[in-house]
Amino acid sequence: MPPNPAGRIIQVSTREALLKRRLRRHLASLGFSRTQNGGLAAPGATKDIIRQLHAPQRKEILRGQSEFIVRQLPKLQDYFASGTDVCVENVRPRVERVASGTWQADLFRLASLTWSVPVSSGFGRRLRYLVWDDNNGKLLGIFAIGDPVFNLSARDKHIGWTGTDRADRLVNVMDAYVLGAVPPYNMLLGGKLVACLVRSRDIYDEFAVAYGDARGIISQEQKRPRLLAVTTSSSMGRSSLYNRLKLGGIQYFDSLGYSGGWGHFHVPEGLFVDLRGYLRDIGHPYADTHEYGDGPNWRIRTIRAAMTSLGFKGDVLKHGIQREVFISLLADNAITILRNGKGKPKLATLRSVPEIGSVAVERWMIRRAETRPEYMQWSVNMLPQLIKASYSRRQVSLDNKVA
Repeated sequence: MPPNPAGRIIQVSTREALLKRRLRRHLASLGFSRTQNGGLAAPGATKDIIRQLHAPQRKEILRGQSEFIVRQLPKLQDYFASGTDVCVENVRPRVERVASGTWQADLFRLASLTWSVPVSSGFGRRLRYLVWDDNNGKLLGIFAIGDPVFNLSARDKHIGWTGTDRADRLVNVMDAYVLGAVPPYNMLLGGKLVACLVRSRDIYDEFAVAYGDARGIISQEQKRPRLLAVTTSSSMGRSSLYNRLKLGGIQYFDSLGYSGGWGHFHVPEGLFVDLRGYLRDIGHPYADTHEYGDGPNWRIRTIRAAMTSLGFKGDVLKHGIQREVFISLLADNAITILRNGKGKPKLATLRSVPEIGSVAVERWMIRRAETRPEYMQWSVNMLPQLIKASYSRRQVSLDNKVA
């Protein structure tokens, strides 16, 4: 049968109309409105509103993780503590690097589902860690560092980079894309302790072992990177976790200002898959160029290409929800080395995990336990409700399996 170009044009045109309608309805359901120039206006910037904006994304993730939760939560729940398991003055943090395909990887994955705002899975180089309380063998928190985004104006301005400088030396910077304490340690300011562990001699040395001899994926140059800085950003505006994060006279994170309010969290996975399908139908190269080496902004480029092809005015990716950006400098002369590419890292203020842990417990956790004893009311049996999805049948199965 001969091809029917007219029929294909009608099919693509119908798909365009359906995608436009779906996207408009989705954005309206989140509370976004359109400005005169076609851009997006967020319904607000409070923490409650930000949680509500992320709720559909979290629901979608939990639905996709439902079988994993039902299977793994009964096996892994005992690694989480109840308040009565925690002897605050004796908390002894230890970090354990997570290897893929292990029960520790499953535990990391499960713990990340306790966040009210979904976390990234990272890309490129990645180091993931469990933070244990060796006093009771329970999980205190998790963190992970991975390749940073290429374009981050607050970071580049702070360092003093030109475009060429950034391309040459970004390999020495990582981004903490997951970081926090799990209950009940989060009620004891355990998140501050976990954040400080990013800037530890243990992590600096493990990075050197894992990536010190690595070549650039794109350039294939032998750059011999050193972990000089770690960036991160708050999930909900101004951060109380990282601001003025100082311990024992050492600054662990500095605020660099705020992001420009760009991103793709408000475009759900299902819609993104359909946008890729549309680009594939019209022969656009961004539909399938997603191998590492195409850059961490591939998803953003793909969405933007689809929006342009669909004829949307304004930039749907500018959602207006700003995040506070922070940087942790592991070497005392990190800025100098990142700026000019020369020098040996000075690590005099870099402490070990046990050293950081002992000071942090005294500085934050013991004081918080004295003034906010409600952490004792947390029970590990509450964990299923913390990680629950919004689908009743699967949740009933989950509750029955862990009861």
